[in-house]
Amino acid sequence: MGLRRRQVLAGIVGVSGLLAAGSAPVVLVGPHRVPKTARIVLPLNADGGELSARQVARVDAVDGTLTTVSWVDENGRAMPGGFSADRRSWTGAEPLGYGHTFTVNAVANGETGDVTAGAVFTTVQPDTLTGVSLRSNDLNELEADGTYGVGLVLVAHFDEVVDKAAAERALQVSSEPAAPAGAWYWLDDRNAHWRPEHYHAPGTRITLAANLFGARLGDGLYGQDDQRVTVTIGPAHVAIADDNTHQVEVFENGNLVRTMPTSMGRGGTAVIGGRVLSFWTHPGVYTVLDKKRVVKMDSSSYGLPVNSGLGYREDISNAVRISHDGIYLHELAATVWAQGNTDVSHGCLNLSPDDAGWFFDFANPGDIVEVRNTGGDPLDIWQGGDWTIAWPDWQHGSALA
Repeated sequence: MGLRRRQVLAGIVGVSGLLAAGSAPVVLVGPHRVPKTARIVLPLNADGGELSARQVARVDAVDGTLTTVSWVDENGRAMPGGFSADRRSWTGAEPLGYGHTFTVNAVANGETGDVTAGAVFTTVQPDTLTGVSLRSNDLNELEADGTYGVGLVLVAHFDEVVDKAAAERALQVSSEPAAPAGAWYWLDDRNAHWRPEHYHAPGTRITLAANLFGARLGDGLYGQDDQRVTVTIGPAHVAIADDNTHQVEVFENGNLVRTMPTSMGRGGTAVIGGRVLSFWTHPGVYTVLDKKRVVKMDSSSYGLPVNSGLGYREDISNAVRISHDGIYLHELAATVWAQGNTDVSHGCLNLSPDDAGWFFDFANPGDIVEVRNTGGDPLDIWQGGDWTIAWPDWQHGSALA
């Protein structure tokens, strides 16, 4: 009995399903079998009829093998790629990219002979591209393979206002060895901070990846490129400054290594030029942001005139900065008489020359400084107080919460 050959139509396949033409089911008729007709499977257009820029070109053959594949862009450039060992698939060697029109043609051979398929695909054309800067909370770029303290806070700073939920989905943090999960906290529509519930474990390798390329981050806004950086957590350096004792106890991996008398903020406020200035060392958990052997400290930089009677302008040695609004642990020989008993500073933690020099050499970015039993408002996140925020409140700062 004669068998009718089915005609083959071009087919399309997506990430989650197939829509392929030329499907010829196997039908047994007595002792005979219907020959299988090859099918060619092409990518399924995404929503809106466009492929993702991140997608990789791919053509598959079902019930047959591919003989030729042509994947050419609007400029006549052929997409580089290659066949699998069994020639049942062909895969491009690079992502499709933004703003392209591709013409695809393929031939496959099956039991009934050759079949062909062709299609034209476009990829999304963004209105605007945005990049991201991967930083620590000192606002500097993370140093690849750099070493940071156990209080490291990761920061993703976007060039443009983004859809926070979409951007957060593109941000991935992994640890080796595996560590308890952390969470992102959005300060605004461009800046997200990440930390775990508790300080990092020494020796942990942390990788921050921003998989932005091809990601839709707003109306017409897409990610410019991917970013990735890996850092290492160093020894656990934790300094505890207690205003009840006027001492700073410094611990390394849980062991007390030095006790330093200090003089902290004198307390109170003053109205200067219509602004309320605080002279407290705010209670909370600080992290070391940076350090300089000599810093020119000028009270007029935060609204306190040098000639106000409370102002100052002088070079300060061995200065370790722990807040964005200018709180330091630093050397000040002139207040050694007060260190250990009386608070006389404008907010910084004054130390003796010997202690300040030692702490300068000891401290690293990301080290912890806990300030306890002082007055004034708690340290705010804009000052660098990421760790001062209670964990449940931090989790609620996620765009995906």
